[in-house]
Amino acid sequence: MRHDRWIYGIIGGVMKTLIDAIERAKCVGCLTGAGISTLCGIPDFRGPQGLYRQPDAERIFDIDWFDRDPSIYYRGCSELVYGLGRFEPGPVHKALARLEAAGKLAGIATQNIDMLHQKAGSGNVYEVHGSPIMHHCRRCGDGRTFEEILEMRKTAEVPRCRCGGVYKPDITFFGEQLPERAFAEAQALAAKSDVFLVLGTSLTVFPAAGLPRITLQAGGSLYIVNAQPTSLDDYAAGVWRDLAEFADAVLAAYPEQARTK
Repeated sequence: MRHDRWIYGIIGGVMKTLIDAIERAKCVGCLTGAGISTLCGIPDFRGPQGLYRQPDAERIFDIDWFDRDPSIYYRGCSELVYGLGRFEPGPVHKALARLEAAGKLAGIATQNIDMLHQKAGSGNVYEVHGSPIMHHCRRCGDGRTFEEILEMRKTAEVPRCRCGGVYKPDITFFGEQLPERAFAEAQALAAKSDVFLVLGTSLTVFPAAGLPRITLQAGGSLYIVNAQPTSLDDYAAGVWRDLAEFADAVLAAYPEQARTK
């Protein structure tokens, strides 16, 4: 049964509960979702203006359809993937980068594919749904960076390799396995974290949503900041609703000059 005392409002310094937990922790890990990127103006894929509202939505990230007609993906993602350069990291991205710089955050497992954690300065980022940072040819395996693909798309909607194959982003499409190494590293992070932050995700997409359960099973504590309730709210040591307030509290607690001792 839900206990209201577990749901903290961010008033009167109540966020100090979370800051104190981070400060005491031997290892802090984190899982982030779309909620932290919507603060930057990026539409949630499942939101009213999101990718999944498009007519070909069910085909855009389907690997079989990509191999049949890659233009469906490249048309559908022209703005929401290849227009990501116009977005800057938001307050939560900056707060997490600050925590890492202060030696308090061991790593970030993210469901996002917008590359904003890296842009904010975070180094230990495990992209459990893949990333467009690299693209690989479906025929010969040649790799190209995101920037190289942007350049190629100036003259061709669908970027192709010299061998004639099509470049596909290293995003996990439906019908593909999650990136094995990234997910294994995310699982290891969750298992060793005595404090695990869940930020901007409703924990509905598996297997990524199972990461916080690993922390609980290992005896660690969850702290959840998400606008909507999640399936693990009743098991968390603290639950908040305002991501911007979380970011403000972290940035205030860990000034920019803070570094690992």
